[in-house]
Amino acid sequence: MSFMYVNIMLAFTISLTGLLMYRSHLMSSLLCLEGLVLSLFVLMTATILVTHTTLANMLPIIMLVFAACEAALGLSLLVAVSNTYGVDHVQNLNLLQC
Repeated sequence: MSFMYVNIMLAFTISLTGLLMYRSHLMSSLLCLEGLVLSLFVLMTATILVTHTTLANMLPIIMLVFAACEAALGLSLLVAVSNTYGVDHVQNLNLLQC
């Protein structure tokens, strides 16, 4: 396995560990989720470039578009929660209340 793939897998693992361990703030969860998506994007792009797969050339761009939509939705939720509750602590949120 190439050194580049090891670095990408390490970035994915660190982001996943951060997402599982530091769930107290919404902002840190969103940043870890963005790290996961970006490491998957780089892995997909590198794999397509190495294998010269012409049918899958649009997949990284589609994934990047979904990542941008996810980031925009996450930031809008962060702003809404911060304006409503004053903090971004995930444990303090009661999602069952309207």
